[in-house]
Amino acid sequence: MLGMTTLHHVAVCVTDLERSKRFYEDVLGFTAIDRPAFKAPGAWYELPDGSQLHLILHTTPRTLRGTKAVDILDGHFAIRVADYEQAVAHLRGHGIECFELPQNVTPWKQVYFTDPDGNEIELNVDR
Repeated sequence: MLGMTTLHHVAVCVTDLERSKRFYEDVLGFTAIDRPAFKAPGAWYELPDGSQLHLILHTTPRTLRGTKAVDILDGHFAIRVADYEQAVAHLRGHGIECFELPQNVTPWKQVYFTDPDGNEIELNVDR
């Protein structure tokens, strides 16, 4: 047994670091934290539960297919929110295209969207 306790971080590739920082900070409200001086540029964020999101600048990531359309079969990371409708309204207020699944086979409401590089994000809340 590995003795796992919690998810520490998720890392996603981005092609324009400043654009991505504006998205994660200004739109999603993530809190930036210090990052070691790696050779590749990037940014780190800490979420309220202590887990982290790491952005890595990469000009040719494997996940970038030239589309920002949501495909719920794509890999993604999910974040719990307190209010589904408020979260969707916030995203739409920022002009972000959302794919809503309030009724699905899971016990929670889901909304999917992508960051500027097409990395898929899910927000969810228990029904």
